[in-house]
Amino acid sequence: MSDETRNEQHRGDEPSRDSRSGDRGRFDRGDRGDRGPGGRGGPRRGGRFYKRKICKICYKKTDMPDYKNPDSARRFVTDRGKILPRRITGTCAKHQRLLTREIKRARALALLPYVSK
Repeated sequence: MSDETRNEQHRGDEPSRDSRSGDRGRFDRGDRGDRGPGGRGGPRRGGRFYKRKICKICYKKTDMPDYKNPDSARRFVTDRGKILPRRITGTCAKHQRLLTREIKRARALALLPYVSK
């Protein structure tokens, strides 16, 4: 069988992927009915809305953490010595970087523990 007859038979037998514009395909979900009433997920079940966290360092301009005062940075560290992430503390990116640097300096000077048991 030659290549030309094979191509002609293939074209006639089944539609190509490009010509199925009316057909949704196997991965398309159609109307996205699985998302619920809110479209993008909507309110959570139970109706809880969380208050947006604000950066405590931006809010109180005088409360800048310093490696010489480990008590100011201690509330941003867990009891095991890990630095708390932004999503937990609510600090902005700029002050999270500052906070991380000051905590690491305090650890190097043994004012804060690297790990606690």
